Amino acid sequence: MSDDAGKRSAVEWLATAAPDPGTCRWEWERNPLGVALLPAGRLWDVLILPSELGRPTLEILTRCTAQVGPVLADFGDCRMGFFVPPGTAARWFATGVRAAGAGSWVVVPHPGRAASGVRWVVPPDGKGTLTDPALLELSMHEAAADLAGERDG
Repeated sequence: MSDDAGKRSAVEWLATAAPDPGTCRWEWERNPLGVALLPAGRLWDVLILPSELGRPTLEILTRCTAQVGPVLADFGDCRMGFFVPPGTAARWFATGVRAAGAGSWVVVPHPGRAASGVRWVVPPDGKGTLTDPALLELSMHEAAADLAGERDG
């Protein structure tokens, strides 16, 4: 799949999460910030980690699997959001991790353009690939242990 076709597929996949996909695409095209507000809980949930944990978690995760779902970073790279299967947020109990699931809304940039305030670290692939929550949790534990070891050492 060409890069342009992949971006179009990613746009279509993300837009299907919106109550009105056409309005979502319109927002991406015309909103000067290049973002749309999409509901979590339908196609995906988002687990939001502080970047000091999110960056090493992503590094470990990408060494463990090629099936990493979309990952967002916010303005200033203070937080990272990992897209996981719907329902994950309701079952997630981890200190320092926020969960956006059913009833939550997420600021999502267009997958193929620069946006203000939020950016794709790992863009959606257009196929609906999401991060496995169990692998994410294991990667978080390893990253947290590495960080604790750095502080202690």
